Amino acid sequence: MFIEEKLKSLNITLPNLDPPAGAFAHFVRSGNLVFLSGHIAKKDGKPWTGKLGADLLTAEGKQAARSIAVDLLATLQAAAGDLNKIRRIVKLLVLVNSTPTFTEQHLVANGASELFVEIFGPERGSHARSAFGIAQIPLGACVEIELIAEL
Repeated sequence: MFIEEKLKSLNITLPNLDPPAGAFAHFVRSGNLVFLSGHIAKKDGKPWTGKLGADLLTAEGKQAARSIAVDLLATLQAAAGDLNKIRRIVKLLVLVNSTPTFTEQHLVANGASELFVEIFGPERGSHARSAFGIAQIPLGACVEIELIAEL
C-alpha cells in the first residue's frame, strides 16, 4: 500500500499500458531483474516532439522525463503486479534529442531520477544512470528512457 499512497499524495494516476508500438515487449524479466523497453515522452497522448537546445528548454525536457517516469511506473506495475514488490530501481538510460551544443542532458534526466527517489525513497529509488544527447529519437520525441529494476 505504501507506493499507492505515495502516488496518490503526488496526484499521480498511472496510465493504462498500450500495446507495444513495434516488434518488442514492454518488459522482459530475467531472474530478479526486469528490463523495461524505452518509453518516449508524450504530451496530450502524442509524442512530445522537439530538440533540446533548439525547440525546448531544459526545464521542459525535465518535465518530459518526469512524465516518462510515470509511464515507466505503469509498465513496472504490469511487470511486478504490485509496485511494492520493486526492491530497487537499478539503472536508467536517458536519451535526449538535443543539438550538438546542448550540454544539460543530466539535468533533463533528473526529472525521472528525482521522481523515482520521491516515490521509492533513497534506498530503493536511487539508481545508476547514463544520459546521452543524440541526434534523433523515434517519432521526433524529445526524450526516451529505458529502465532496469530489481524485484
